[in-house]
Amino acid sequence: MTPLHPVLEPLVRYAQEHPAAHPRDLGYQAIREQHVATSLATEALAPQMASTNDISLATRDGYVSARVYVPRELSSTAIGVYFHGGGFVMGTLDSYDALARRLAAACGIAVVSVAYRLAPEHKFPAAIHDAEDVVLSLAADSRIAGLPSGPLVLFGDSAGGCVAAVAAQQMRGRVSIAAQVLMYPTLGPEILTDSAHRLGTGYFLEMDHLAYHYAQYLGDASHADPRVAPLLASDLSGLAPAVILVAEFDPLRDEAVNYAGLLTHFGVDVELLEAEGMVHSFLKLGGLMPDALEELDDLGRHVRNFVASHS
Repeated sequence: MTPLHPVLEPLVRYAQEHPAAHPRDLGYQAIREQHVATSLATEALAPQMASTNDISLATRDGYVSARVYVPRELSSTAIGVYFHGGGFVMGTLDSYDALARRLAAACGIAVVSVAYRLAPEHKFPAAIHDAEDVVLSLAADSRIAGLPSGPLVLFGDSAGGCVAAVAAQQMRGRVSIAAQVLMYPTLGPEILTDSAHRLGTGYFLEMDHLAYHYAQYLGDASHADPRVAPLLASDLSGLAPAVILVAEFDPLRDEAVNYAGLLTHFGVDVELLEAEGMVHSFLKLGGLMPDALEELDDLGRHVRNFVASHS
């Protein structure tokens, strides 16, 4: 194991000495406001786009908001469909604006960031239904996002990584997906791994907080449902090829590595990348450490090559 990134060492030490308040004691309005404030404080200056456009996309239950990013330099006609993180309970188009811009610029493709519905107001499977409907709509006619047709690439980080992984599973045989790009995803509420045990507290992601978020998201839903825990799916054959990014000091690291292995077992082409010395959600810490931006640029190069070879 490599050391923690030197910028992160004092932050992790502080987090371990001053544990964050539990979400049950704060309430979701405060948690969401705190999340937006933290995002603004830690993100690097976002790259300029050729264009951005806020749109609404129809779903079976109404509409969801989305934001379309077209970078200044396009390397492909592929369309990224991005599902943000936030434990299924937090996250907005604005709090993930910088990351969505950087994904578009690094990968050289247009990206549609989707504001899927959040718990506890909208419990499972609302977020999954939104993801399915958006992907189906964009596959049928990308002009609804003001974009020319092109292969779809599903992106997701953390909880959004779970949403993207489930969408890739649900779209099998229905929509052609060029790739799924999963960034430090959570892949189920009952998955116990060595990294979760060793790093489950004091490393930016508190596993007991995530468990509480899962409880608000799932309600009475079965934890064994593959739409809840994509790692528990019995057959992953025929899924879109995957690029999976993990962070060395992330409690979710091992489950993502296990998912990469399971995909490979079922014949899916997988590229597994590990960011050494990094913690969960490090891609949103570019304002604190430029190395996070370098990791994102490296991810972009892999995605460009991956999309070119699988489209």
